[in-house]
Amino acid sequence: MAVLVGCRSFWQSFRVQAAHRQSACRLAAAFFSRRYVLSNRVVLCPRLNGHGAVTRYYSSDSKDDLRVRYLDGEDSGIVVVGINRPKAKNAISKNLVKMMFEAVEDIKKNKKVRSVILCSLVPGIFCAGSLPVPTIAAIDGAALGGGLEMALACDIRISSNTAKMGLVETKLAIIPGAGGTQRLPRVIGVSLAKELIFAARVVDGTQAQQMGLVSHSVEQNDSGDAAYLRALELAREINPQGPIAIRMAKLAINQGIEVDLSTGLAIEEACYSQVIPTKDRLEGLAAFKEKRQPHFKGE
Repeated sequence: MAVLVGCRSFWQSFRVQAAHRQSACRLAAAFFSRRYVLSNRVVLCPRLNGHGAVTRYYSSDSKDDLRVRYLDGEDSGIVVVGINRPKAKNAISKNLVKMMFEAVEDIKKNKKVRSVILCSLVPGIFCAGSLPVPTIAAIDGAALGGGLEMALACDIRISSNTAKMGLVETKLAIIPGAGGTQRLPRVIGVSLAKELIFAARVVDGTQAQQMGLVSHSVEQNDSGDAAYLRALELAREINPQGPIAIRMAKLAINQGIEVDLSTGLAIEEACYSQVIPTKDRLEGLAAFKEKRQPHFKGE
């Protein structure tokens, strides 16, 4: 469930484009178009293995447009963010942008959050962002245009084999305008990114994994939530690790990848120094010595 990386830059870019409202709405629509319901009836987090959760709604004209689910029990620390605009096919609206800002700020302030999963509550559509915790995009449906751009802003992408992905803006005589021209080349390489963007090509989950666009491609199930379930498994792997260490590791990677190696190593050293005085580090050493599982508190 790790999900939002670079969210702030996405929204800043979105604000710039807001003058062109129709284009912005199309971009937003793609943002959270992941398949995440079992039928025409919306089901939030259909499978939680019996664990409860707290759902938060954010003030808006349509309060159901965005649902943020804080899992509890063994999954405490995992947050599932779902977009629910079925009639608009998850099109990004001014209201949805406002709700996303509120949700991101809420999550950022919550030190108990370990990872975030970004998904859609609308069947057959995915749309996916900057948080300090790991973010995972679960793509079970179509992630086209802005939808793929949002997924590219996440740390990790997981898709079903039947999912469809592509930056198709050139078909409309425009270009990706929410980070697609910058993030896609960084993920799959310049030449291949140019090919996909120039040709407005759409690929499925299997092809996306082969080119490195997604980390995992899983066979879709009858419920249409195979990518979400795989994302949940990954979030559960991340959850027990030291939360401050995870945040610092993400910061070091994200900042270091943009600079030369020497500067990157300096960034790593600075991030490493932040974990040394933490209680979690001492707990990790004690747990290792005592041959037990550590209990990290993010302190």
